[in-house]
Formats: sequence, structure tokens, C-alpha cells
Amino acid sequence: MPEEIEIDTDKLRETIDEEIEREDKGSARLVRWIALTTAILAALAAIASLEAGATVNEALVLKTESTRLQSQASDQWAYYQAKGIKADVMQASASSFVAAGKTPPANIASQTARYAAQQDSIRQEAKKLEAERDARSREADELLERHHHYAGAVALFQVAIALGAIAALTRVRAVWIGSLLLGGAGIAMGLLAIVH
Repeated sequence: MPEEIEIDTDKLRETIDEEIEREDKGSARLVRWIALTTAILAALAAIASLEAGATVNEALVLKTESTRLQSQASDQWAYYQAKGIKADVMQASASSFVAAGKTPPANIASQTARYAAQQDSIRQEAKKLEAERDARSREADELLERHHHYAGAVALFQVAIALGAIAALTRVRAVWIGSLLLGGAGIAMGLLAIVH
């Protein structure tokens, strides 16, 4: 019978247990960092989402005001045209008198002048309303552009959070770094929205 080989397995077992414990501590540290950065990304995603909602709501209000102002301007232009038609009718009446060889009544000339003066003030009001409409529409367009940047930031944060969850489950550092990079891109998009 061959002689038994004596190996100190107790020492080997202790070494293996120490290595497993050290690996678990490093793994736990990685998971804590992943959890912390993912929580920060989630908070940033919530802020960007709130800003995206607020900017789109404000843009919709401004677009609604722009539409209301357009309606008022259209009403003013219709009123302007009505005054022009009245002035033309008065001039046609004066022409009829002249064609018949008669002197037109004095009130026809004064009415025509009054309608022309009213048209001037109506035109100014319509142009003022159109200028307000254009300003509101431009402001709404700028807010919609900001909204798109915030929405892009939210999407990047959501993907970064998902990668963070995958990194925590798999304990793969490269996936976590990818999460951090996407989170950084989300921060850049959010800052772009603020600057814009």
C-alpha cells in the first residue's frame, strides 16, 4: 500500500477562506459605489424629468396664448376690412352724386375720413397683436427646444440607471463605468438645456 501524502489542508483552507472574504469585501465595496452612483443618477433623472414637464407645459401655455393673439389679430384685420368696405361704399355714394351732377352731402366726406382714420388705429392694433403672437411663439419654440434637451437627459439617465442595476447584479466594473459615462452624458444634456 502506498504511503499517504501529508498536506496541511487546514492551512490551505484558511488561505482560501481569507481570499473569499477579501473578494467579498471588494465586491461589497463595488456594489456600494454602484448603488450610490445609481441613486444620484436617479435623483438627477427625477429633476430632469420635472424640468422637461415644466418646460413643455409652459411652452403649451405660450402656444395657446399665441393662438389666442392670432385670433384677435385676425378679428382686427376683419374689422379693418369692414371699415375699408364702409369707406368704399361712402366713396361710391359720393361718386353717384357726382355722376348725377349733384354735390355729395358733406357727411359722406367726413364719414370716409373717419373710416380711414379708424382703419389706421385698427391696423396698428392688429400689428401689435401679431408682434405679441410672434414673441410668444418664439418663446414657446425655445422652451420646446429646452424640453427636448431635458427629455434626452432623462433617457440617458434611465439607461445609465439600468446599466447600474446590471453592474450591481453582475459585479462587472466595465458595465458600471458605462453607466457612469451615460450618466455624464445625461448631465451634459441637462446642462445644455439650462444654458439654452
